[in-house]
Amino acid sequence: MDITPLIPAGRQLIQKYGNGDFVIAEVRHTGSVLVCQQETVSLEIETIADLTLDHLEPLKTAEPSVELLLIGCGQSMAFIENDIRDGLKSWGIGLEAMDTGAACRTFNVLLSEERRVAAVLIAVD
Repeated sequence: MDITPLIPAGRQLIQKYGNGDFVIAEVRHTGSVLVCQQETVSLEIETIADLTLDHLEPLKTAEPSVELLLIGCGQSMAFIENDIRDGLKSWGIGLEAMDTGAACRTFNVLLSEERRVAAVLIAVD
């Protein structure tokens, strides 16, 4: 029995992660990424400590607008700096941090529920 959720065409369903890359909507991305409903862009960061609010600027103008950002911190959850938390809050975006695997799974569930979600995913081996 196929239990794959029905996802509208063009949505960025995360299909695989590991070995330093991701397969999202049938496209392989090497390294860390920012995933929105309609597009995925590369992030030039290797660890969660490298993430800045500037990396998240595309979320301010994303269509549809983002209500929740998941941050996949790598192999394990990590602390997210207050400037990032405060910046997202000022943009009206909630934040949930977790390990990258959990963020991938959670993103797909929320995407299937038509939630306005985005994710920063730190690549893992």
